[in-house]
Amino acid sequence: MVKLKAKIIDLRVGKRMVLLHEEDAKELGALAHDWVKIIFGAQATSAFVDTTKSYLKQGEIGILRDVSTEIQIEEGAEVLVSPAKPPESIRFIHKKMDGSSLTKAEYTAIMQDVVDHKLSDVQIAAFLLAEEFHGLTMDETEYLTSAMVDTGTVIEFNSPCFDKHSIGGVPGNKVSLLIVPIVAATNLLIPKTSSRAITSASGTADTMEVLANVEFDAAELKEIALKTSGAIAWGGKLGVAPADDLLIRVEHPLNIDPFGQMLASILSKKLSVGADHVVIDIPVGTETKVSTLEEARKVAQSFVELSERFHMNLQCGITYGGQPVGHMVGPALEAREALAALEGAGPTSLIEKSTALAGILLEIGFAAQSGQGKDLAKEIIASGKALKKMREIIDAQGGNPKIRPSDIPVGTHHVAINAPCDGYVTNVSNAAITAIARASGAPREKGAGVALRWKRGCKVKKNDVLLEIYAERSSKLNEAHNLALTMNPVTVEGMLLHKVPEFA
Repeated sequence: MVKLKAKIIDLRVGKRMVLLHEEDAKELGALAHDWVKIIFGAQATSAFVDTTKSYLKQGEIGILRDVSTEIQIEEGAEVLVSPAKPPESIRFIHKKMDGSSLTKAEYTAIMQDVVDHKLSDVQIAAFLLAEEFHGLTMDETEYLTSAMVDTGTVIEFNSPCFDKHSIGGVPGNKVSLLIVPIVAATNLLIPKTSSRAITSASGTADTMEVLANVEFDAAELKEIALKTSGAIAWGGKLGVAPADDLLIRVEHPLNIDPFGQMLASILSKKLSVGADHVVIDIPVGTETKVSTLEEARKVAQSFVELSERFHMNLQCGITYGGQPVGHMVGPALEAREALAALEGAGPTSLIEKSTALAGILLEIGFAAQSGQGKDLAKEIIASGKALKKMREIIDAQGGNPKIRPSDIPVGTHHVAINAPCDGYVTNVSNAAITAIARASGAPREKGAGVALRWKRGCKVKKNDVLLEIYAERSSKLNEAHNLALTMNPVTVEGMLLHKVPEFA
């Protein structure tokens, strides 16, 4: 045990961490990511260690604001520091790394330590990679789902609750902005919680945020949903399944999404908001998460099997994902297109996908007879009821209910990519469109994104505009434009495909 002087580091990083001078760490026998106990008066806590040679003097301990607030340590106070046992959940992570199955109690311990910030990113990464390499049994997926629900807030509506979720992978998938008001217009309760974009150009929450506030606590969401029958909110502030957001933060740089973890992630969020009836969108196509119909059916069956364990009425819609949904990609552009669709002027792909998925929920909720849900969904749009309901939801969430698509500003910097020849669009690359939209600044910069003017099968003439890139800064526009010139996001081919020999 050593006595050190506290130096408060005014940062909140969501981690239980302290900083030690390398010489003090050696004296304690502590390495980076080891655990130490910090004692201040009658209070004590534990945190993991990082080390420095230059930021601290020997005899000082850097204490991040999260830890200093917990036990009320002040600048310059003397604290006692000693080695501490690491969380027991690390032993369970090692067990999973060895390929063994874990129990419900072990998953609960891991998720609780994730939520309490007792595991470093390295330790969380080890857990996720163990899931990726060894997989989860369905029992394990059930245990993980339960643990993610139990370590967060659960919202009870005390009435049948409907929801929709997509496994993602297709740019421009703003269908929730149509589905929620369609379903809510029939007085079925649909409090849609959504994530922000992780690898896409706009998550549902990013797009809705263009129209209204999306950050609410549980009581506020409940009040809005019960008032309007619908809501579209970001799940992060609600505290539902908080372990999921912390795990996703580590998954992103690793570019992994373990299948069992994905199932647990989605179902835990739905269970946490009291959803009894859920439709899962599984897009299929090249450059999506699921490339074949056979694979999609297996994914769907796994969702159904897991949902049955929680007595949830869940159906999956396997949808076409070979190219973007609609024509707009990026928060403001997608909000424009969604509003236009509710006004009856949206692209066919957006209307067809939205009404098909909404129709499943309408049939599950007995608002429509079997096989007639999609037709009813289309009628609700055509009658203006969905638009009226969306305006109610926007108003309840603090936005302008009279907003029109043309009122939504997009990036003032823009450039067009033109067709190199007469011909037909033979391919639109989901990956390229997403990469270009993100390079332009989306989703962080709301006005950034891509407007796709032609899609697969369309006939174009030389110099027709294939797509336009929008950005809020010229530097981001240049970056996105250069990327577009190298990635070939839209392929146009004439009747002559190749000449052999090439230089004859």
